[in-house]
Amino acid sequence: MRGHVLAVDAGNSKTDVAVVSADGEVLSAARGGGFRPPAVGVDTAVRGLAETVDRALADAGLASVDHVSACLANADFPVEEEELARALDARAWGASVTVRNDTFAILRAGVTEPRGVAVVCGAGINCVGMRPDGRTARFPAIGRISGDWGGGWGLSEEALWHAARAEDGRGGPTALSRTLPAHFGLPSMHALIEALHLEHVPAPRRHELAPVLFATAAQGDGVARAIVDRQAEEVVAMAVVALTRLDLLSEPAPVLLGGSVLAARHPRLNDRVARLLADRAPKAVPQVVTARPVLGAALLGLDRLGAREGAQQRLRAHYGV
Repeated sequence: MRGHVLAVDAGNSKTDVAVVSADGEVLSAARGGGFRPPAVGVDTAVRGLAETVDRALADAGLASVDHVSACLANADFPVEEEELARALDARAWGASVTVRNDTFAILRAGVTEPRGVAVVCGAGINCVGMRPDGRTARFPAIGRISGDWGGGWGLSEEALWHAARAEDGRGGPTALSRTLPAHFGLPSMHALIEALHLEHVPAPRRHELAPVLFATAAQGDGVARAIVDRQAEEVVAMAVVALTRLDLLSEPAPVLLGGSVLAARHPRLNDRVARLLADRAPKAVPQVVTARPVLGAALLGLDRLGAREGAQQRLRAHYGV
């Protein structure tokens, strides 16, 4: 089979691009910066993406490909996928373009066919599911206004909330009131709150507190353990709803767990997720996915080309899966 796929996995912090032949050979790869249309606008975001894509195409010796398979952060609603697809199509990188939310890349990277559910818990939390017949399940996943809770950023905020109230007396005691400021070399929550407010500790560094939360939970702190347990509940709630929507509860189906929080395999979190899934979705098969999401974007592209199984195996071997 002849043809080529341009695979794009564009996240908030980095972008991976690969040019793949229909037989699964990776002809070139390139990495670029983050893709953040809400912050800079679609045109500016796509211009930044073009620098990485053009480099990958040039290294592969191609001007364009047969299909562009793009899994993009911030493509949370179909209307956003359509807008981004038009913007990518205007670049004439491929004869056809498909844009999906980047969570679909993690799902496809972890399964041998486009079937199953993925829950991604990184900076935020999201969940998608798919079946080979094209049916999908998804959530807006844009924060509290869409009913979401958790992810590294949310966990850090929750830990800070409990720690602040513990120190000033509005809440019960928790070791988080000591471990969170200690991470930044500060003596108290009051000092940490001031440092965050005055940006002596830059706001993006708040995500560093999620691992501190898990370490504090592992030491037996009740408040920290409760926060971790709630995260497990949220992961499983999303997975079960997606499985139900796709009529996958009654048959064995993979539930892929991805993103930095779940991929870290914190025992309390991941073990609780497994136990809750065993109770609420007994046929679900949970597994952690650490494969690079660009692999999933490329596999989705090969699906579109109708590539044979051997091509998928060759591509997976390239990425060490």
